[in-house]
Amino acid sequence: MGFKDHFSGHAAIYAAARPTYPDELFDWLAAQCPSRTLAWDAGCGNGQASLALADRFDHVHATDASAAQIAAAPAHPRIHWAVEPGETSSLADASADLVTVAQAWHWFDHPRAIAEFRRVLRPGGVVALWTYGISRVDAAVDAVFDRLYDGPLGPYWPPERRHVENGYRELPFPFAEVTTPAFAMVQRWTLPQYLAYLRSWSASQRHLAATGVDAVSAMEADFAAAWGAPEMGREVRWPLGLRVGSS
Repeated sequence: MGFKDHFSGHAAIYAAARPTYPDELFDWLAAQCPSRTLAWDAGCGNGQASLALADRFDHVHATDASAAQIAAAPAHPRIHWAVEPGETSSLADASADLVTVAQAWHWFDHPRAIAEFRRVLRPGGVVALWTYGISRVDAAVDAVFDRLYDGPLGPYWPPERRHVENGYRELPFPFAEVTTPAFAMVQRWTLPQYLAYLRSWSASQRHLAATGVDAVSAMEADFAAAWGAPEMGREVRWPLGLRVGSS
């Protein structure tokens, strides 16, 4: 399966508009590891998870098959950024305490990636995959969101999107799985910040390229009526779908 690049064309928009993962997630993951020498963040995108891991591990190997995504990542003394697919890394055998895949497992060639994870993990090393799908604000905003998501953008979502929506429960995970706490991503955003997030979706960008129409802007008045004052901060919440296991 070849690399499906849905984000390089708008890497800067993607990096600026993504919600952030909770610190509690990374604290909990670090506590599960045999040591905190090296973490590999595979399919790292703009490096949001990589930066959080660098606060908890001596070294982070952050890789993505998209050169544009790696180019948008910030320099950090404990992070080595590399353009590498998630199925093949330059890491040595049994060198990593933790392998993470944040919001990207649905793009991987799973048999090859699983074999590579097993190769690079130390005995007792941890694999953690997570994803987030549908955001929620309140009934009024969510109703407009759902019309956008399933309406004009519906045909522009890749088929792999269903795995994001179901928390990766249907994808291979042949590791000794453990029960995880419930984590959620929470942002307090103004309406312009919220709309920037919606525009960063691959489906939004694909719709724009195909039709010349910004689907988010076309529904902006409906969002504004549901949101209230545009500068008013509203809580936006995404439950995390998390799968964690040991090698």
